Amino acid sequence: METPPPTTPRTEPTDADVEAFKQQLGRPPRGLRAIAHRCPCGQPDVVETAPRLPDGTPFPTLYYLTCPRAASAIGTLEADGVMKEMTERLATDPELAAAYRAAHEDYIRRRDEIEELTGFPSAGGMPDRVKCLHVLVAHSLAAGPGVNPLGDEAIAMLPEWWRKGPCVTVPNESGTTEEDAK
Repeated sequence: METPPPTTPRTEPTDADVEAFKQQLGRPPRGLRAIAHRCPCGQPDVVETAPRLPDGTPFPTLYYLTCPRAASAIGTLEADGVMKEMTERLATDPELAAAYRAAHEDYIRRRDEIEELTGFPSAGGMPDRVKCLHVLVAHSLAAGPGVNPLGDEAIAMLPEWWRKGPCVTVPNESGTTEEDAK
């Protein structure tokens, strides 16, 4: 990837964001709190979810990647053994392990500011292993560069998933889409 997507401010979800989420994941959002990051195409690509779902079930994954193009590209990295290689490096690189532990603590702190889930892990395998690159990338996109070193590394390995335009087409306030306007 030439340039990582810029960090975007956290925003309240609009009706169009909820519709984009539904199209991206094929289901309505559960526990949606905010749009944590927007793809350069303008659509949400990371959402912030509540630590508990509406039915009270704990849901420790604070940042959830929604863009199917980004998710597919990350899946390719996972299939190529990137998680195993990263986990092996954690065991032999004390500086990387310390930075990854700090990412874990950042994730827990952000989640606990909403609601404390005592005894629940952060996500993605943090702090000792890499279990899910999707979560690490979502954390990096939401928190910004420098917070999650392995999320940042994974982002740098990804193709520019937004280059082909939005992954979904959502009507705007007037009921038209960008494609309709062309």
